[in-house]
Amino acid sequence: MPILNALFAGRDNETNRHAWVRRELAALPKGTRLLDAGCGKQPYRDACAHLEYRAQDFGGYDPTKHETGLHPESFPYGALDYECDIAAIPAESGSFGAVLCTEVIEHVADPIAAMRELGRLLRPGGTLLLTAPFVSLTHFAPFHFATGFNRFFYEKHLKDFGFAEIVCTPNGNFFDLVAQELWRLPTVARRYAGGVATAATLPAIAIGVPFCTIASKLDRGSAELGCYGLHVKAIKAP
Repeated sequence: MPILNALFAGRDNETNRHAWVRRELAALPKGTRLLDAGCGKQPYRDACAHLEYRAQDFGGYDPTKHETGLHPESFPYGALDYECDIAAIPAESGSFGAVLCTEVIEHVADPIAAMRELGRLLRPGGTLLLTAPFVSLTHFAPFHFATGFNRFFYEKHLKDFGFAEIVCTPNGNFFDLVAQELWRLPTVARRYAGGVATAATLPAIAIGVPFCTIASKLDRGSAELGCYGLHVKAIKAP
């Protein structure tokens, strides 16, 4: 629904994230050896034609085996160079010039260990590109271990793991986040509360989404309270 996405708040989470990742990938020098950690369906492989792309994932998620929370209909991994735990990747330290890790660490039992491992694999001066939700509903169960991450999490741990430049850019703001969840109301009500509740969600959307849209355009920094997620770019210290 492109028109809704353009007119109303709460519809551009993925669009913003994809645009940021592709822009950052395009800016990496030609020939850079890049690890796509937790690559899943490898949505950015086509944006890495100028890079030496390597794919890693544990490869064990099957959406047909679980009913709890949100799941895609299918999840084809594609070819993996490393099928392993993200916190124990069999590659030499400093062997990559860039690491990409998008919407992954909330699905890792120990995200701090995962970030430590990604830092180990980067060469000095290398670039880490990482995204994760600020807050999220249960999805990809049973592999959903954290509902989201604040910038203070990244600033603390990435600094500990040898990163000197850490930039956390919010994706959206508080009003965008609220609008996103308002758009979800009919689906959630239909699944968990029945038809009457589903019909009752329409007034909430009709009033709440336009308000959030106006507030988002007038926003003065509400991302400090909440947003869709953070786009993190960190440079490993020389």
